[in-house]
Amino acid sequence: MAKNVILPALGMAQETGTILRWLKAEGDSVTQGETLAEIETDKATAEIEAPASGILSSVSASIGDEVPVGQVIAVILTAEEASSALNGGAPVADMRQKAPASVATSALAARITAEHKLDLGQMKPEGKRIQKADVLNYLATQKNVGTVQPRLAPASPKARRLAAEHGQDIASLRGSGPGGAILAADVLTAQTSSIGKIGGETTETHDELTVSSVWRIMAEHTTQSWTSVPHFFLVREVRANRLITWREQAQKRPGESAEVTYTDLLMRVVASTLREYPRVNASWNKGKIQANHEVNIGLAVAVAEGLVVPVIHHADTLNLGEIAQRRQDLVTRAHSGRLRPQDMSGGTFTISNLGMYGVDAFNAIINTPQAAILAVGRIADRVIPANGQAVVQPTMILSLSCDHRVIDGAQGAQFLGTLSDLLEEPLGLLN
Repeated sequence: MAKNVILPALGMAQETGTILRWLKAEGDSVTQGETLAEIETDKATAEIEAPASGILSSVSASIGDEVPVGQVIAVILTAEEASSALNGGAPVADMRQKAPASVATSALAARITAEHKLDLGQMKPEGKRIQKADVLNYLATQKNVGTVQPRLAPASPKARRLAAEHGQDIASLRGSGPGGAILAADVLTAQTSSIGKIGGETTETHDELTVSSVWRIMAEHTTQSWTSVPHFFLVREVRANRLITWREQAQKRPGESAEVTYTDLLMRVVASTLREYPRVNASWNKGKIQANHEVNIGLAVAVAEGLVVPVIHHADTLNLGEIAQRRQDLVTRAHSGRLRPQDMSGGTFTISNLGMYGVDAFNAIINTPQAAILAVGRIADRVIPANGQAVVQPTMILSLSCDHRVIDGAQGAQFLGTLSDLLEEPLGLLN
């Protein structure tokens, strides 16, 4: 039975995704779970996997296309369905030779065809419908015989729109996207470089950095959270003596495949505490408090394109070694741009640790629709009172950002208090 391939949503705020490249072509055999394409979303570069085994068909999105979440971008057919779809069982080669002028055409292929005033009847599609690649091949052939001079510039829909609005020749621009595709940032960069040219003289102007889609949407998401969510912050200094000892002991355990970090220890303690305080694990959704029955902890990870938050699901059911392994795998794939949709979805709480950068303390912006985020500073020797005396001990500063629509001050303080107590005496959590 045919199975639709849809553009996935990696977060509740995501509306679209951009096709970066197809790893499989129409007509290829695919296996369930095999990577079909790479997309760029508001979260990160992610992979789309085949939902079933069969033949890839009806690919309707091309490189650079910005596609709405949930839209079908391809179909996977069984071998029998693929065979019957080929004009009553005719060989693929015959189908290509007899492609009628009324053959189905993708939206992007139709737009390119119209721009260059081409005849669709002259196209010979590689599959059941005319795709962008078919038009490009036809243009290349015609250019060789001198019948078509315009150069086709592969570009995203937004880039074409911006270029048209500002009267720019998109064919004259240099693309920075996959395969040289022109992105919206390239159009904006070209506009910036032309500012200040008056009367043949160029005046000094500021530089504008190219902003990736991940960074741009991250900026929009954090702005929306900061301006619409009533944040309040709770700060607590925690003695880290036992935490340091715990990590030293964990690293000596035989058979551990991943190095245990302070972030892993924090995640283990946070997961246990969230189970005790489910209100902090809740979400604000459409004017209501939504209880989350799973404890799925996101970890803020800085990558070249911006900030991503991969999620460790069911963290409260994992032991320390399992948390360390999953954290290491997610961080590695985040830096290589290989996060999958399921790696980014379902988070109920987030940890942001800047201790490794030497930061003492900071307040983090809530990752909506979650109700709280924990900001973690570095472990450092500080002067604290002990038995009426000033002593120097290693401590760390925690800051809990709370959404006042879900959590009040007392609830947040109780959660942070229990969390701090467990960090100062975590032996009961070892397993």
